[in-house]
Amino acid sequence: MASLAYSSCRRCLHHLLLLLLFLTLSRSSAYGKPPNMHAFIIHDLLPKSACSSPKASDPSKMKVVHRHGPCSPFDEGRKVPHARLLDADQARVDSLHVRASAAAQVDKLRSSSAARIPARTGGSLGTGNYVVTVGFGTPRTNFSVVFDTGSDVTWIQCKPCNDCYAQQEPVFDPAQSSTYATLACNSADCGQLDSHSCSSSSTCRYDVQYGDKSQTQGTLGRDTLSLSPSDVLPGFKFGCGDTNSGLFGRAAGLLGLGRGSVSLVSQASRKYGAVFSYCLPSASSSTGYLTIGRGSLSNTKYTPMLTVPELPSFYFVRLKAIKVGGKQLPVSRTVFSTTGTLMDSGTVITRLPPSAYAVLRSAFKQKMTQYPPAPALSILDTCYDFTGYTTVSVPTVALVFSGGATLSVDFTGILYVASVSQACLAFAGNDNSDDVAIIGNVQQRRYDVVYDVSKRKIGFGAKACS
Repeated sequence: MASLAYSSCRRCLHHLLLLLLFLTLSRSSAYGKPPNMHAFIIHDLLPKSACSSPKASDPSKMKVVHRHGPCSPFDEGRKVPHARLLDADQARVDSLHVRASAAAQVDKLRSSSAARIPARTGGSLGTGNYVVTVGFGTPRTNFSVVFDTGSDVTWIQCKPCNDCYAQQEPVFDPAQSSTYATLACNSADCGQLDSHSCSSSSTCRYDVQYGDKSQTQGTLGRDTLSLSPSDVLPGFKFGCGDTNSGLFGRAAGLLGLGRGSVSLVSQASRKYGAVFSYCLPSASSSTGYLTIGRGSLSNTKYTPMLTVPELPSFYFVRLKAIKVGGKQLPVSRTVFSTTGTLMDSGTVITRLPPSAYAVLRSAFKQKMTQYPPAPALSILDTCYDFTGYTTVSVPTVALVFSGGATLSVDFTGILYVASVSQACLAFAGNDNSDDVAIIGNVQQRRYDVVYDVSKRKIGFGAKACS
């Protein structure tokens, strides 16, 4: 009884603090001075020990969970050091920058000479952090896979395995599925892969090398893919991996949401339209969703989806400006237009051109002088120690895109909180001024992010999930 009373008392105190914060902000606005600050209880930014999921969920939506947290379907690796996660994130970004730089050099050579250089760059970016569960085969067998907008090929580990890592569920056995078939190496589908070869039996072999040194090889096959009980794609083409290694954790494989012809988006377009959306939860102890072919929220604002010819699978947008505390930063638009900006579900921390990040960091620091600094955390160099504080205020941050869309970053996406004593600004600067900018998944939290490939636009709808 005493513990129940204590728990109830703590809840009352929590609600009282929230009420006081609300009254403070309302009072500021009433005097015509919008606070342009987020005020919150610091412990609300820390993940809980138990998973919190909506009681009533839409069965047509695939539940999205963070692979390292209490909602994860995996029974190990839930507590991974933050520095390790951020270092892996940098490896992904480095891979992306190398690909973008190589593509730019290819484009220059093509325009300046008659040299013939292959358009396909091969490889992929690295492994992501968010997981969904989908079904393969007949009868359906469920598998937990990472989803990634930076990859095209969907794959899962398959029997017989030559060299496979340990995954959570039993490995898929294509011999037990009545609808599985392999694809020939001279098929059009095989020819669409970035890297492929022929087996001794003339079946198509795929090969994907990721930027973090992970890799998968296997047979290109087709089978029934079940996204939900009512959303089924017969004859879905995917990789049946028999030689796989790297940083996939306990996931069975990967769901590719890029713009390439073999991606899930392209294969599902005839049935659902080339559109998908997701909402990434505010913490690893909450859940979000992924939908294929569903409509957007009423509050969604769109920006044009741009295409870089040498990187046709990726989703680019035009970032025009950044606001901190309601004020636009003095950064020339050419700083963003020179590099281009990529939307990516697999990158964790948003990367900005060095000069833009320097201005953002300076403006943010000016609003945070009341808090003591904390040591840097991997790639994050602006950190604070909130020990002893119950409530915290941070300036609002908004990313302004062409077409009238603004992503007003949710308060859970402004700071990367490793602990109460180390909470860092969740942005980082690129090493070089010509490196592509990237909008990472921390800044996308709680938004319904809509990728409408058919209409070439990307939308943002706020407060779509917990």
